Amino acid sequence: MQCSWKAVLLLALASIAIQYTAIRTFTAKSFHTCPGLAEAGAAERLCEEGPTFTYNLSRKTHVLILATTRSGSSFVGQLFNQHLDVFYLFEPLYHVQNTLIPRFTQGKSPADRRVMLGASRDLLRSLYDCDLHFLENYIKPPPINHTTDRIFRRGASRVLCSRPVCDPPGNPDLVLEEGDCVRKCGLLNLTVAAEACRERSHVAIKTVRVPEVNDLRALVEDPRLNLKVIQLVRDPRGILASRSETFRDTYRLWRLWYGTGRKPYNLDVTQLTTVCEDFSNSVSTGLMRPPWLKGKYMLVRYEDLARNPMKKTEEIYGFLGIPLDGHVARWIQNNTRGDPTLGKHKYGTVRNSAATAEKWRFRLSYDIVAFAQNACQQVLAQLGYKLARSEEELKNPSISLVEERDFRPFS
Repeated sequence: MQCSWKAVLLLALASIAIQYTAIRTFTAKSFHTCPGLAEAGAAERLCEEGPTFTYNLSRKTHVLILATTRSGSSFVGQLFNQHLDVFYLFEPLYHVQNTLIPRFTQGKSPADRRVMLGASRDLLRSLYDCDLHFLENYIKPPPINHTTDRIFRRGASRVLCSRPVCDPPGNPDLVLEEGDCVRKCGLLNLTVAAEACRERSHVAIKTVRVPEVNDLRALVEDPRLNLKVIQLVRDPRGILASRSETFRDTYRLWRLWYGTGRKPYNLDVTQLTTVCEDFSNSVSTGLMRPPWLKGKYMLVRYEDLARNPMKKTEEIYGFLGIPLDGHVARWIQNNTRGDPTLGKHKYGTVRNSAATAEKWRFRLSYDIVAFAQNACQQVLAQLGYKLARSEEELKNPSISLVEERDFRPFS
């Protein structure tokens, strides 16, 4: 029997929808709240009959670093990865995007974003509960006996590269570099990794695949979690410069503009404006301080962190209510005054943090900066980023383009 290509495409899309629905249905936990639960002492009298809602009585802290690509999120992720009592995962939502959304679209359409968000929230909820087996639904090829070598950036997670999850030869206390982890640790056993997660008091996840804090409301309000959101923002002009340098092919036309001084007619301006719109929408929600974000949201500018990393890290940990680990402090000291030759990897974290925050001013022409300032004027003002009024002002490092702002956590 012969089928047209349209029929095959429809069958493929239907298969994806059925698979996702089945995943949600199979893993969903039915619950109900008990009468009188809001009364004093009711937490000790949870209903004994019927399905119950599992409240986070242990108060394990769940941290989500909400960011965008090239905003300093890998650096912020390491502030949690280095903590010995934190289970940290680097971009697990990559697997959702890679499975549900075709590579040629990469999630740009509103429909793609909705599909991503539904699946992403389900996966995040499971990962915060240390249910790493749920991740297997999005790993291709599927793990065999809960083991896989396809975890995205496994080496960026300290726990996944150390005992008991990894048992490399040699010194048991040796901390493996990212490339060595993948090579020396072999297959990742998700069952062992889940146990390592449960042994730690906190879980932190970094993602650049959730556009706005509003998209996290269902998770923030879920009493099974103790979710706190660290929203990391950066000057959009700096993000554009960093992406143009890192993703040279994707941002080829921006580089062409810089090289020739002429704006290409087919320039994809959404590569800039989408960042600004998502920032503006998300930050507007955060700064309005809605009740559902009380004690759950902290806005962090990358520039403030880069200028005074230790002080800002102490503020972040203070907001989270987690004691600052000495390993984190030492990592900051060793990685914010770094040799630039050690930070060549596009997701590397060894660098002079203060200098890196300002480097974009010498990587963009004034014409491009002026265009970006016009396109992103609202969010620049919201976040306290000053406009460069001339080429001379842009290239003068003694003139700061970052206002002093006190974005205190909503508590």
